[in-house]
Amino acid sequence: MPKKGLGRGLDALLDNRDEETKANEERAGVTMLAINLLEPNDKQPRRHFDEDSLLELAESMKNFGVIQPLLVKEAGGFYTIIAGERRYRAARLAQLTEIPVVVKEYTPVDELQVALIENIQRQDLTPIEEAQCYARLMDEFFYSADKIAQQVGKSKHAVLGMLQLLKLSPAAQAFAVTGEITASHAKVLLAITDPRKQANLAERVADEGLSVRATEIAVAAALREATTRTEETLPEAVLQAYRTAEIDLKHALGAKVSIRPGKKKGRIEIEYYSPNELERLLHLLRTVQ
Repeated sequence: MPKKGLGRGLDALLDNRDEETKANEERAGVTMLAINLLEPNDKQPRRHFDEDSLLELAESMKNFGVIQPLLVKEAGGFYTIIAGERRYRAARLAQLTEIPVVVKEYTPVDELQVALIENIQRQDLTPIEEAQCYARLMDEFFYSADKIAQQVGKSKHAVLGMLQLLKLSPAAQAFAVTGEITASHAKVLLAITDPRKQANLAERVADEGLSVRATEIAVAAALREATTRTEETLPEAVLQAYRTAEIDLKHALGAKVSIRPGKKKGRIEIEYYSPNELERLLHLLRTVQ
């Protein structure tokens, strides 16, 4: 059974707190619980924990205890961690025997929401972990992108952008899972559809510490190389048909057009040199619709 109170691990700090602060914590339901009664949540969205960061937190806990209680729910005599697994891991490293918790009842969707929001607010999740959480909310609990955005305090565009990361190849995702590449890097890499090439470029970004802009340049170079190789394998008659189509589009749009054939899909690139020219092109394209 959890023991009411604030516990030996926090004595160094709490002895200096006023009675009002202690009373507020009691009203908040903070209790001390034996650490061996806690168990991690197998649905915890966070999977990657930096070892150096954990050791630093453990050292702090040896001196000051666990400042913020964990959120847990009772489960058959044990307590499942809903939010605070990083603190729990550090507390075990610090060899604490008790840890402050707040015990509450949670539904499955509450568990995921609380864990997701806490980790996002603390910026503890890697881009892939965050994207996986959004996908689970959609798949398991039928959340819309709008509802997720409202719950986590982000725009719908940001949520949909994160979900795009799950389209990365598993090998490329691994670099995002460990935080070696950011969400912005990963979104740029999505332009590379070949899984092997995508993973190789992700490895280069991680190893060389490329900026997002440098990654964009590297991706563009890779795409040009792939297009050149594809064009080299096409019959002359097919290449001439592409060139004729480019000329036709150039006359129709009044702008330079490039058609980039690929093995499975191609790209059409339309160049513009000012906001006014872009607006003119958009007007033309809307008229076609």
